[in-house]
Amino acid sequence: MRGIWLPKCSLRSCSRIADVSINTITKLLVDVGSACMQFHNDNVVNVNSKRVECDEIWSFVAMKQKTADCLGIEDGAGDAWTWVGIDADTKLIISFLVGNRDAASANEFMHDIASRLRNRVQLTTDGFKPYLKAVENAFEDEIDFAQLIKIYGSPEGSNNEKRYSPAKCTGSEKKWVSGDPNPAHISTSYVERQNLTMRMGMRRFTRLTNAFSKKMENHIYAQALHFVYYNFVRIHKSLRVTPAMEAKLTTKPMTIEDIINLIPIEEPKKRGAYKKKGQPTE
Repeated sequence: MRGIWLPKCSLRSCSRIADVSINTITKLLVDVGSACMQFHNDNVVNVNSKRVECDEIWSFVAMKQKTADCLGIEDGAGDAWTWVGIDADTKLIISFLVGNRDAASANEFMHDIASRLRNRVQLTTDGFKPYLKAVENAFEDEIDFAQLIKIYGSPEGSNNEKRYSPAKCTGSEKKWVSGDPNPAHISTSYVERQNLTMRMGMRRFTRLTNAFSKKMENHIYAQALHFVYYNFVRIHKSLRVTPAMEAKLTTKPMTIEDIINLIPIEEPKKRGAYKKKGQPTE
């Protein structure tokens, strides 16, 4: 298992390819994902950035929110929004958060970004209103903040054609919010391109399939694994190095084996006394 990398495969297909139990694959995902979350929190800190872009990308766990509301399921199912903050120059994923698309998640996300930055930056988001208060709370006056508000027309086509045809972007508006943002750098292009990388790199984000996550915990762990791989292992095509190397967080790329080795080694548990089937317990 240590030398195998299985991108965009389901858990069951991974278990068939590696010839191990699906429970082994699931436990490995949980162990690696948990270790990757800790690794990201410990190493993506004190980032020297100039421009940061933020966006949210939609997915769902177990079922869509409409179905969860109909069934009365409140926790662990429904819409799952991933908030992503990227350095526009190094392409480093500074922060990510899985939550709702609301003010509470926006506030938590912005505080996490602020805690990882070394210096004042120019920040660009979309026109989602909760960003305004969240950025103010997290950065106070130490931020050059602007929003790029895109204007969309009606989807083309009729009936079912509209379902699969995205609305056409007819223009955009650059809105100054605070500080002194450079108008030439008010953009969300890089973080929106990162949305495509996520949908192409994580099977759980594929639309109109049954590949969606069935548990919120596994959904979060899969993303933690993806972002550590993206930041520290994968060579960026235009940078020719990993984003972490470009951001001076490390001097060489990590390997898949390095990611697996992030899992803490636990002492084997002692087996209890053997009992025959049907033997009464004391």
